[in-house]
Parts: sequence; C-alpha cells; structure tokens
Amino acid sequence: MSGLHKPLRPYPRLKTTAWDMFQLLGQYWLRRPVRFALSCLIVIGMVVADIAMPMAAGAMVDRIVEAIIGDGDMSAAHTALFIFAAAGVMGFTLRWVHSRVWNGMAAGNMRELLADTFERVQRFSSDWHANTFAGATVRKVTRGKWAYDNMSDIFWIHFLQLGLVVGGITLIMLLRFPIVGILFLVTVILYIAISTWLAIKYVRPANVKSAEADSAIGASIADSITNNAAVKAFGAEHREDALFRNVVGRWSGLAQNSWNRGQDLAAVQQLLWIGLQLSTIYVLIELAKAGQASPGDVTFVLTVNFMLGGRLRQVGDHIRQLQRTSSEFADVVDFHKRPEQVKDLDQATEIAPKGGRIEFDHVTFAYGQSAQAIYQDFSIDIRPGERIGLVGASGAGKSTFVKLIQRLYDIDSGEIRIDGQGIDKVKQASLRRAVAIVPQDPLLFHRSLADNIAYARPGASLEEIAEAARKARADIFIRQLDYGLDTLVGERGIKLSGGERQRVAIARAFLADSPIVIFDEATSSLDTITEKHIQDAMAELMDGRTTIIIAHRLSTVRDVDRILVFDNGSIVEQGTHKELLENPDGIYRALHQMQTDAVS
Repeated sequence: MSGLHKPLRPYPRLKTTAWDMFQLLGQYWLRRPVRFALSCLIVIGMVVADIAMPMAAGAMVDRIVEAIIGDGDMSAAHTALFIFAAAGVMGFTLRWVHSRVWNGMAAGNMRELLADTFERVQRFSSDWHANTFAGATVRKVTRGKWAYDNMSDIFWIHFLQLGLVVGGITLIMLLRFPIVGILFLVTVILYIAISTWLAIKYVRPANVKSAEADSAIGASIADSITNNAAVKAFGAEHREDALFRNVVGRWSGLAQNSWNRGQDLAAVQQLLWIGLQLSTIYVLIELAKAGQASPGDVTFVLTVNFMLGGRLRQVGDHIRQLQRTSSEFADVVDFHKRPEQVKDLDQATEIAPKGGRIEFDHVTFAYGQSAQAIYQDFSIDIRPGERIGLVGASGAGKSTFVKLIQRLYDIDSGEIRIDGQGIDKVKQASLRRAVAIVPQDPLLFHRSLADNIAYARPGASLEEIAEAARKARADIFIRQLDYGLDTLVGERGIKLSGGERQRVAIARAFLADSPIVIFDEATSSLDTITEKHIQDAMAELMDGRTTIIIAHRLSTVRDVDRILVFDNGSIVEQGTHKELLENPDGIYRALHQMQTDAVS
C-alpha cells in the first residue's frame, strides 16, 4: 500500500447554509460593538434626512401655491426651503461621518477575518493540503475578505437604509392618503420579492458556477507556475497554454451566462419600477382631481419616486452581488466550520523530551477512507541516541512511519510515545520542535538565507545562524555569494542547487537542536563532492541524537546501529548491515545485490 494513498473523496466542500454565513458575519460585526451601534444610529439619522427632503419639497410647493393664490408672503416657503437644504446638508454630513466610522470597523474586521482564516488553514492536516490546490486556497481566502466587506455593506448600508426609508415613506403615505400608501407598499414588496426570487433561482446558479470556474483559474495558474521547471524540462509550454486556455474558456462561457442573466434581471426590474411609478402617480393624480391631494402631495410622491428609483433599481445589483459574494464567503465559512483533522487536546501539554526514545505500541493506521491499513498492530522501540535506517521498496511504509512520529496524521489505535509521553497528549507545535526533519527536497521561503536557517529558531542570533551554517557545510557556498546570509533564495529556494538547499535544511536542524533527527533521502540525488559534504554534516548532526534515516541508497545506512526493513507496512527484517547481509533469503540482501550489480 503506497504511503501516498489518498482519501477516496478528498475533502469535499462542507454544506454551508445562510444561517452559517450569518453566524460568522455576526461574530465579526460584533467584534467592535461601539462602532457597530454608532454606525446603525448614524444610518437612522441619514434615513430621517432622506425622508425630510421630499416632505420639505412638498411643503414648499404647497406654501408657494398658497402664497400665490392668497397673494401672501413667501416666508413659509422660505422656511420649507431651508428645511429642504438643511436635510440635504445633514444627509451629506452624516454619510461622511458614517464612512469614517464604518471604514474603521470594516478594515479591522477584515484584517481579523483574514488572519483568523489563515490561522485555520495553516492548522489543517498535511493530508488536507496535499489534496487541495494551494492557488485555489489562496484565492478563496483573499476573495472571502472582500466578500465579507461587500456583504456587510449590502446589509447594513444599502438594505438597512432602503428598508427604513421605504418603511418611513409608507407610514407617511398611509397616514395622509391610505390608498396610495397601500399601493406603494404592495408594489414595492412585489418588486423586491420578484427581484429576490429571480436573483436566487435564475441568477445565483450561474454565479456559483462562474465563481467555481474563477477559482479553477487561480489553481491552474499556481499549479503550472510552481512546476515551471518541469514544464521547461519537457518543453511543455504549449501543452500548459492549451490546458490553461481550456480552463479560461470554460470560465468565459460561464461568466458570460452569469452576466447575461444579471442583465435579464435588470430589465425585469426596470419594467416593475415603471409600473410602480405609473400606478402610484396615476392614483395620486385622481386624488388631486377629487380634491383629496394637494400639489405638495404630488410633489412629495414624485420626489420619493425619483429618490427611491435609483435605490430600488440597485436592489437587483445588490442581490446579484450578494449571491456572488455569498458563494465566495461560503468558502471562508467552510474553513471556519471544518474541524482540524489533527487537533490538540484541551489539556495538551508541552512535550518534555529527554533522550529521544521512540515507541510504536500496537499501532494500527489507515489513510483517510482506505479500508486497508498501512500498519496493523505495529510495534517498535527505538532507544535514545540510536541511529536507525529505514529501507524497503517505495510504498512499504517508511514515509508513513516518519509522518506518524510527527503526528501529521492521527492513528486509528495503539499509541506512539516519545520519551514515555503519548504524542497525542502533547501540543503538536512542541512535538514538531522536538523532531528535526531534513527532507529529500527541502522547500525554502522566498526570504534570505539567514531567515530560512533561523526558521528552526526565530530568536537565534546572527552568530548562531552562521555557526549552524558552518556545521552544515553551507558556509562553503554562502561565502561565495555577494550578499552572504542576506541573499534571497527565490521562491521555494529555486536560486539554490539541490545540494545547497540540503545544507540549508541541515543548518536548520543544527539550529533547532532537537533530540530526534530524521533524514528523508537526504543524499539521494547529489553529486559525489556535495554528498561528501552533506554526509560529514549529517554525521556531526547525528552525534548524541536519536536519528532516523530513510534511504534507497543502502550505502547511506550501512554504518547505523540498526536497519529496519519495511515491506507492506511491516518490519520484516532488522539488524546491522553485516547481520542483514548474512541472511541469504532476506529482502535487504536482495536490495544490496541489486544496487551492487547496478554499480558494477
């Protein structure tokens, strides 16, 4: 069974309801309760100013008509004009103040949402990350931040303000001319209901598909660019171009369909709004003919229609945007709902390693939903300071052994202990600090050499970093660089050779000063001179530490204290190099003979 075996259905998206989204949104809205409450109060003030303007306009027209007919003065009209102007200035001022209050709250909440989501994604299991496109994850996290911003604006600025304005105007109309008020309320509700239904049932499905295709673009770009070396090695630029064009082509068709449906909704809304205007104005004109409405009332309704026209037409845009952003925000909700696959216990403590003894006690483990266990009732005891070699065919269980020591996966039964402490009972971060890894292909950050070496111990001084580099024989190439330890290594360390990256990884391990060291094929693809440097560094690093070496080259492990030969998740042989060669039917002897023949 291969150590790279994956779950049958790798991490499908969790079902996310509207309530789930509102719960997460609410958590961040209430992070700053004073600003949030102040924002709502300012919105109410803005609504009062908005309603006051058409009322003042209507009163002004009535006062002007009365003054003209009665040959009186215009003081009352001037007062109404002043109120109209004051309401306009008040609305403008409150909007300006509200933007300052709201922007401060939004920026803080978005910062915390982004940081919290990043923290959760960082803590998902290695298996989750192995089964998930990094580019798509980055895109989902960053889009989720803006989705939060858009949804918050729509709910608390646009919808809240529109709802209060419509409610206030409807109440005024019901008090002054009930028929017009009822008609206005019914038509507005009908307008919003039809717009919402079309947005959810007609526009949203297209938006969801378009958003998924958009995520696929980011994933495709990241996958190809991060493997650019392989693309160039096989002259596969045209193939990657073709694959990407297919991904972009699918998005283009889905995006066009989404946009067209949005325009269809806008057309329906326009027709509904025209019907609303005609019906209310017609009824009001009839009331005016009957002497039940004044010229100011007609002005009031006309002003309301002009004022609300733009806002109601934007309802469709807001609903469409809400549907699109909700599908994007659902990805963030998924991250927050999804439980950590490997989680610290509430009472987990810091590990207290001593000599580095490792025990597997009747361990059973299977990857994901696999029915077949990699390990079945597996036990082994590695003594403090012992140097262990792991050999066997690919997929025999060697890499799984190392991953379980780091607790990158939880076992199904049994227990793994380090110095007598169950690794499931200690904090993962402390456990992994106790185990230094030198992988086959070290991945470095696009930072300086000093930063990369100090990643094992961030508080290390420059002198300590330089000493770790010297012990790892990394100083040999670092001295030749113009900027020395300040040299940027490029994305994933691409500016360094494989051997140079290996020495940086060994320098990290020296700086970590962990009681357990694991070498995963650390010299499998190096030239003879580089291998000699690294083997010397490895020998110094192994001194006094429990060491595990995964090797396909048997020459790498011939001097260790004990070699474990894996086959199908079991240790089928163990002993020193000399002891294992004495078994004529052993797997180790057969492997040794194959490699000897290959060299000769």
